[in-house]
Amino acid sequence: MSIYLLADDVFDFPSANLATKDGLLAIGGDLSPERLIIAYSSGIFPWYSEGEPILWWSLDPRMVMKPTEMKITKSLQKTIDSNKYSCSIDTNFDKVIEMCASVERKDQDGTWISEDMIAAYKELHRLGFAHSVETYLDNELVGGLYGVSIGSVFCGESMFHTKTDASKVALYNLCDFLIHNGFDIIDVQQDTPHFRRMGAYTIPRKDFLKLLKNYVKHPSLVGNWGDGSASWKEVVISD
Repeated sequence: MSIYLLADDVFDFPSANLATKDGLLAIGGDLSPERLIIAYSSGIFPWYSEGEPILWWSLDPRMVMKPTEMKITKSLQKTIDSNKYSCSIDTNFDKVIEMCASVERKDQDGTWISEDMIAAYKELHRLGFAHSVETYLDNELVGGLYGVSIGSVFCGESMFHTKTDASKVALYNLCDFLIHNGFDIIDVQQDTPHFRRMGAYTIPRKDFLKLLKNYVKHPSLVGNWGDGSASWKEVVISD
């Protein structure tokens, strides 16, 4: 299979089904809001290192998670019930994505969240398509996550924690919000043991794309999810 070179002034992508065996589909283009929204609506996401050209991926199989099926261990439930953490939504997006880029992770050397990526997702947040969940301990940001929402799909991008269970509590609160607002699925993207333990599972890419095609046709909850200003809008995505 070929890797496609994207034109700077054309936002369309080749079919995600044309990706290579490891999931690489295309190279180039930019991180404009229009291109990112089309990418996520097509089952495609950017993932590359600082100094590299933009690489666009669609993995097979694809890891997904239903908001209603998050697995909560006894220890996590104890943490939730203790109320030692407080959570909010869309109150500190900039800090969350910056922490996702800077907090060290076990078995990970560096970050793929470059300055260009940070700027692009901050702009998506300003436009009401990217969202964050924040976890606080004594008014200190100790965990969180961010992602992109289109239709009834939340595309998870990254999460971080500096205190035990803080990112899991953020995910728990995200799932609760998604359930109450009629979302169908979380696109976890990559298969990881961590998310498998939390209830995520893999499906063939072709099946994921079929689901996605229907889900992105649903109205999108655009705007700030935390202050009540978000509204349901029809987002027209070209086929």
